[in-house]
Amino acid sequence: MLTIFAVLCLTVFALLSLSTVRADQRLGDATAEAVEAYYAADCKAQELLARLRHGELPAGVEVETSVSHTTERVEQICTYAVPLSETQELQVAVEVRGTNDFTVLRWQLANVGDWEIDDAPGFWNGEDDLFE
Repeated sequence: MLTIFAVLCLTVFALLSLSTVRADQRLGDATAEAVEAYYAADCKAQELLARLRHGELPAGVEVETSVSHTTERVEQICTYAVPLSETQELQVAVEVRGTNDFTVLRWQLANVGDWEIDDAPGFWNGEDDLFE
């Protein structure tokens, strides 16, 4: 009896270990894919920034122009986004003052997918009868 119980326990622990390893493997793969997608988008955003610095206006770049009242210089804010996935994109905003003066205002990952409210049943509030 003791031997059968020991074998059964070892089998259950082996199966639990196997499922943990598989879950860790899936998590590792998803993390690797996310990191790869981020650096690919970062590289593309850097290429667009380099083109802006060379005086080009790549497709997908929006420009907002303003004149500074204190220095009377023309300032432009160029914004663009590089998609990472269906739900995320890398958003960039660059301030351009003159020909060689660039300041990166924003370089951030943002969620752009639709967010849905979870309509699952809530917690018991203590007032309603659970067994009606």
